[in-house]
Amino acid sequence: MQDSKAWSGRFSEPVSELVKKYTASVGFDYRLAEFDIEGSLAHAAMLHRAGVLTADDLAAIRGGMEAIREDIRAGRFEWSLDLEDVHMNIERRLTEKIGDAGKRLHTGRSRNDQVATDIRLWLRHTVDSIVGLLAELQRSLVDLAEPNAATVMPGFTHLQVAQPVTFGHHLLAYVEMLARDAERMGDCRRRINQLPLGAAALAGTTYPIDRAYTAQLLGFDGVCQNSLDAVSDRDFAIEFSAAASLVMVHLSRLSEELVLWMSPRVGFIDIADRFCTGSSIMPQKKNPDVPELVRGKSGRVIGHLMGLLTLMKSQPLAYNKDNQEDKEPLFDTADTLIDTLRIYADMMRGITVRADAMRGAVLQGFATATDLADYLVKKGLPFRDSHEVVALAVRHAEGQGVDLSDLTLGTLQGFCPLIGGDVYTVLTPEGSLAQRDHVGGTAPAQVRTQIARHRARLG
Repeated sequence: MQDSKAWSGRFSEPVSELVKKYTASVGFDYRLAEFDIEGSLAHAAMLHRAGVLTADDLAAIRGGMEAIREDIRAGRFEWSLDLEDVHMNIERRLTEKIGDAGKRLHTGRSRNDQVATDIRLWLRHTVDSIVGLLAELQRSLVDLAEPNAATVMPGFTHLQVAQPVTFGHHLLAYVEMLARDAERMGDCRRRINQLPLGAAALAGTTYPIDRAYTAQLLGFDGVCQNSLDAVSDRDFAIEFSAAASLVMVHLSRLSEELVLWMSPRVGFIDIADRFCTGSSIMPQKKNPDVPELVRGKSGRVIGHLMGLLTLMKSQPLAYNKDNQEDKEPLFDTADTLIDTLRIYADMMRGITVRADAMRGAVLQGFATATDLADYLVKKGLPFRDSHEVVALAVRHAEGQGVDLSDLTLGTLQGFCPLIGGDVYTVLTPEGSLAQRDHVGGTAPAQVRTQIARHRARLG
């Protein structure tokens, strides 16, 4: 019995069942079906324009592909492991439907440039979805930041109380990160959006193709300029995975903070019940499972990036079967990132802020010590001397179990006679915030200005 594979004429025996299972990709690349059909229709239109396909062939291909598309969307299409991949499954079904016209569709192309085109079409669509979801998450963060533009909380370095900031300002830091993430995705999209089709197996084709016309039909910005490079490199997929990894790193950092803030020992926030789970043995528990899982899934996405880099590092030109291994990590990266962004945009709307706990934490860590140092500098004391004075004052307050603002004026003047009664305006958290009224500062007025900027940017 003759093997059903497109290349079986070269071989004297069929592929073993074990090899079929090991080498087949249809179990995961079926996800490219819509994009494979889109690319094939554009290729057929180009071949007709070049005089390679007749009008009847083109009409038959279009009708057959539309029927196949409907079958796939309805779940009626039967995928065959014997046919290896999404491309051969669709081509074989097309030929069954329309005869020889289906066999002519593959003129002037190879599965090598076909799959490279399909992946780029799919990834372009995926990037567009991710950019939209990044914008939605930024809006959720801005919505939470706005009523907390003046909510005092401790800013930390080394996880130690450093200086007062506002909760709104803190949230806007993540908005800035996500805005850069969206920019990276946009940059990546420009390099994705180059057409490989026409490179054929590796050397181009002898048929009178018009690659620019195919690119125009498919919405590509241009064509890959070297046929060897077009079919063999996956740097665009690696670049996407790197950009996706950075998004997940940013969300993992936010996740770590949400977990800390929700701890009863900190108590800055509460996360809505629908994003948490309980314990099978401890009835009091409310676990922040979503942020914890996002921390874990960041490792999954970063791992896929490392896998793709390793996949490419030793491949000679041009196409190698190794590249079949690009799809599963790429698909999983996209799925993980999209799911994470969706759930995070919703979860941020379900956060309750405990403002009293935040302000209380500011008062526990001498957060206005730098403000006192700056106050003394403005009175004429060199900063290094000012730093020493305040350090001594902090040591004294710590020994007394009080905040700097609780020390009497006489006690403070004992450390430096330049201190006057106006010092208490800078020793309160609100006074500290108000002094940082410059672009990028944490003063509530500046936070509201940034919120307005982000709203205008995000629409």
